[in-house]
Amino acid sequence: MSLIRRGDYSGNSHKWIPPDPDYDQEVWDEMVRQHQRQHLEEISRRRKPRE
Repeated sequence: MSLIRRGDYSGNSHKWIPPDPDYDQEVWDEMVRQHQRQHLEEISRRRKPRE
């Protein structure tokens, strides 16, 4: 679970905060990107090609 704190939102973007405040934010960001990529790849595989 992530926490949303003041300043986490900037325009239409947001930053996921690691559950442990001592965890490296850049490492966490990369883990979130990889996780999101996995979901996008799964969605792409499930879609039927349009004919």
